[in-house]
Amino acid sequence: MTPETRFVELEKTRHDRASFDCGILELNKFIRQSAARHREAGVSMTMVLPAKSPKNEKARICAFYTLSHTQIERETLPPALAKKLPRYPVPVLLVAQLAVHIETQGQGLGKVMLIRALRHCLEINAHLPSNAVVVDALEEGVQGFYEQYGFRELDRHNGHIRLYLPMKTVAALFS
Repeated sequence: MTPETRFVELEKTRHDRASFDCGILELNKFIRQSAARHREAGVSMTMVLPAKSPKNEKARICAFYTLSHTQIERETLPPALAKKLPRYPVPVLLVAQLAVHIETQGQGLGKVMLIRALRHCLEINAHLPSNAVVVDALEEGVQGFYEQYGFRELDRHNGHIRLYLPMKTVAALFS
């Protein structure tokens, strides 16, 4: 499976969701059953990196990420960051899902996808400010992937490790 060069928004009629397999049942189930419905409901947006395919066939999905808005409690942030914020929940952007198909793992797509997701968050931030970007590591081993790009552990959330990266840091990455 050879990836295209651009991420595009998921479209049920153009992208083959059923064949996606990243090896993590929760992420496979999300792209197959929930991603399109969540977009229609105005809950999140999923961007996919399609595979090259003939024009009359649905494109397989090499990788995808999903963005959404959420909030975190100010008290969960390190004191140095929290003291600069108002005393109510803090708006943040959530990279809710991030997955690479088994057939395209090991090609650096995780890094490419995270960079694209962070750039996308920065673009959104220009119109709707958020304090940080947060991600939920579904497995302990995934935490290290995010930490190598500057994310720090925030707390445990819904059985996952929630990590954050201040939006100022994201902006600095692209300046």
